[in-house]
Amino acid sequence: MNSLTAKPEALDTQPAEVSFWQAFLFWLKLGFISFGGPAGQIAIMHQELVERRRWISERRFLHALNYCMVLPGPEAQQLATYIGWLMHRTRGGIVAGGLFVLPSLFILIGLSWVYVAFGEMPLVAGLFYGIKPAVTAIVVHAAHRIGSRALKNNVLWAIAAASFVAIFALDAPFPAIVAVAAAMGYFGGRIAPDTFKAGGGHGKADKSFGRALIDDDTPTPEHARFAWSKLVKVALIGGLLWLVPMGMLTASYGWDHTLTQMGWFFTKAALLTFGGAYAVLPYVYQGAVGNYGWLTPTQMIDGLALGETTPGPLIMVVTFVGFVGGYLKAVFGPDSLFLAGAVAATLVTWFTFLPSFVFILMGGPFIETTHNDLKFTAPLTAITAAVVGVILNLALFFGYHVLWPKGFAGTFEWVSALIALGAALALFRFKANVIHVIAGCAVIGLLVKTLL
Repeated sequence: MNSLTAKPEALDTQPAEVSFWQAFLFWLKLGFISFGGPAGQIAIMHQELVERRRWISERRFLHALNYCMVLPGPEAQQLATYIGWLMHRTRGGIVAGGLFVLPSLFILIGLSWVYVAFGEMPLVAGLFYGIKPAVTAIVVHAAHRIGSRALKNNVLWAIAAASFVAIFALDAPFPAIVAVAAAMGYFGGRIAPDTFKAGGGHGKADKSFGRALIDDDTPTPEHARFAWSKLVKVALIGGLLWLVPMGMLTASYGWDHTLTQMGWFFTKAALLTFGGAYAVLPYVYQGAVGNYGWLTPTQMIDGLALGETTPGPLIMVVTFVGFVGGYLKAVFGPDSLFLAGAVAATLVTWFTFLPSFVFILMGGPFIETTHNDLKFTAPLTAITAAVVGVILNLALFFGYHVLWPKGFAGTFEWVSALIALGAALALFRFKANVIHVIAGCAVIGLLVKTLL
């Protein structure tokens, strides 16, 4: 029964205990329906876990979310990990976070293989002809959406503008931009706290959907209580889970090998994803396209489109990057291209998401010791402002490669420009769903390629 229509006496009754396997089935289902980016994924979890099933109260849900918001990494996946851990210890967290990612991993490996193996076929080429300009419009829309929420005063606007100039004109590395913005937020929050109060959290709970299994006054379970021994144990195990595969790659192939460099690069990417997946995409294209040449700018755009249309975190686009890089670099020789792509995609996904699990399992007990608001939002506010400028640069990067695929010396793709304008109109004016926009533009692209 939905909590919104339940009888008052039913809402006063605490829900029955949830077994590990009942939770397992829910997390598995969530892995297949988690479309819509972090906002949509968090909304699904709120509706299912807070409103309908009442596994966790609104206040405890938002408290966990606020912690995930100040961490690098995909906050929706981390929130699932946190709630799974709170309910069923470490194995619950690993299952909840893992199932959030695994369906998308397998789907993207399959789609990436179709893309690289059959991308030149007229059907596939036509679909992606329409998808590319749609993705450009989606990135512009993301910059606007994040900017309208984050840029609440002239100081934050100045940080956004400075980050745009730094990456566009000076080709500054993304980690440096994040570090400088965080420092500005840290010191600015001390000097002028009101200026850096704009972002970071999700506010306080002001609704109740009835008694929850983990309610506001539910004591913290034994496994979720902070202890230095637990923190050190998780840190050591997390370090080994990174060090062992990294050491094996280095010992087997050498430090400069494609797979080893992918592991190292995406470890760094995982630690820089403040502000969501769109924030780390510029860093990924700087490295994967510019420095390593694992894929082309056009392939990066196509990968983002696939990431938008599959369940799971948008940062799963790194799975596509890994597959294409491993496949095209033929890391296991010309006779094992699919295996090379699949192994590279899996390694990249492992190194990207491992830190998220470590952050939750290490920091969760500390967060459970206090249900007060977090005070780490000033650096996040400044980073989010900087991210707006970086995402705008990403939109220009995509737009250039879509509208002038052969450079400014080549012809202007006016059909692509019209598709991009149509997609922008659908997103900004009619608030259309991203997946619907991509699907519609794909059909238009196929028709254009068929008729022209």
